[in-house]
Amino acid sequence: MTLLTVENLTAAYGATQVLFGVSLQVEQGGVTALLGRNGVGKSTTIKSICRMLPYKAGVIRFNDVDLSSLPSYRAAREGIGLVPEGRRCFQNLSVEQNLNVAARPGDWTFARVVDLFPRLRERRSQSASTLSGGEQQMLALGRALMTNPKLLVLDEATEGLAPIVRQEIWTAIHSLKAQRRVSILLVDKSLTELASVADAAVVMARGESVWSGPMAALTNDLKDRYLGV
Repeated sequence: MTLLTVENLTAAYGATQVLFGVSLQVEQGGVTALLGRNGVGKSTTIKSICRMLPYKAGVIRFNDVDLSSLPSYRAAREGIGLVPEGRRCFQNLSVEQNLNVAARPGDWTFARVVDLFPRLRERRSQSASTLSGGEQQMLALGRALMTNPKLLVLDEATEGLAPIVRQEIWTAIHSLKAQRRVSILLVDKSLTELASVADAAVVMARGESVWSGPMAALTNDLKDRYLGV
């Protein structure tokens, strides 16, 4: 069953068009990787899906709901949980407050999130401003899970993190996939890690999707053409 469908999406910042036709799908319980070099429109695509940016044309359907006229908070209520680039934790709130402020009824509770990320249990009373970058990333991911989403969207969730912390994040993503309770749309540069977790991939170039298919079918030629430096 397809949970998210994006067809021929176009979007702009003012008079500057950034997306020229993006199409992708995320299956129920599946993991889809959104790939491409810097500046091709991956984050703009995510902002459009999450309704943080108006789009000019195209279709975005999520769980059989047309998102075109919905504001971002309504998209979140429909079941889209975003882990944004840059983390954006509430710096003056404690770890526990950051998690509880996002809580909605469902399987994901404070206790379950800190089981996934034990460091957050240890730092539950600390303000987010005192956490390391990696701990803040765990907090951002945990906060998104506390909304009990149907779709978890991760925008560069491991960018700039120390290797040991990156591995903790990837371990958590593998755990989420194994449970098959939440679908995942994932932007990341680590093809090795993505190959181990993603079911499908969509490659973007110049503001449009240029290839889609099983992650295992992403050839070296495609990687060199669209993902190489």
